[in-house]
Amino acid sequence: MLTILFDGIAYGMLLFVLACGLSVTLGLMNFINLAHGAFAMVGGYVTVLAMQRLNVPFLLCLPLAFIVSAVMGAILERTLYKRVYGQSHLNQVLFSIGLTFMAMAMVDYFMGSQQQLLHLPEWLSGRSVVGGVGIGHYRLFVIVICVALVIGLQLILSKTRFGSRLRASVDDPRAASGLGININLVFLSTFAFGSGLAGLGGALGADLLGMDPTFPIKYMIYFLIVVAVGGTSSLTGPLVASLLLGVADVAGKYYIPTVGAFIIYCVMIIMLMWRPQGLFARAGGK
Repeated sequence: MLTILFDGIAYGMLLFVLACGLSVTLGLMNFINLAHGAFAMVGGYVTVLAMQRLNVPFLLCLPLAFIVSAVMGAILERTLYKRVYGQSHLNQVLFSIGLTFMAMAMVDYFMGSQQQLLHLPEWLSGRSVVGGVGIGHYRLFVIVICVALVIGLQLILSKTRFGSRLRASVDDPRAASGLGININLVFLSTFAFGSGLAGLGGALGADLLGMDPTFPIKYMIYFLIVVAVGGTSSLTGPLVASLLLGVADVAGKYYIPTVGAFIIYCVMIIMLMWRPQGLFARAGGK
């Protein structure tokens, strides 16, 4: 049972990395970007290609996936996304869904529809038994990376000048602009950072989740469940929601495999009936 709990926590932490960028853009920028999974797919394919064709070490592929996804996010934000800021949520949904299908078609054309294989370093393969608990080396690595990421994000948003400028830009853009804050630069940086996080999540999840052109659609529902259950007013909500859903999904598929895939949706329904605004969202908040 403890082994399942450990695997569920690792899966939940991976979901958090994949979804926290969407939480940032949706909660802080009030922008619905359903193409978030496409940036995760970019990070996953960058990792696979760098390792398979250029023999780049896996540890170097992680920052590479972040940087490539962030740069791509910044370019698209300046050229495309900026045009739909302030438009209705329906327009944002339709726009980002269209981008998702374009990204899937491009990857399918250039890379093919087969699932890509990622060969992890030997020191990340295998599983050790500690105190009767089976600990997968790669899952432990994912947990360590995600914990460091959570701490870093909290410090950036709560302790840095950039975090203060971002909150001010979201709360009152006119007042923030009057105080000399470059709102365009703040939003550009935030969007690029969120895209980079998605790319990093895709790189980390390429081995556990598999990587093929359907990745953005296949896991979009998971990203949305995490954000819906956790709320968008802080990073704590998506983190707790990711852990709950990850453990429930892994335990459900292990103990009752015939209906295990539906457990995560049952948990979502129960949580939303209890807290429709999200676990850590303020009543009446976003």
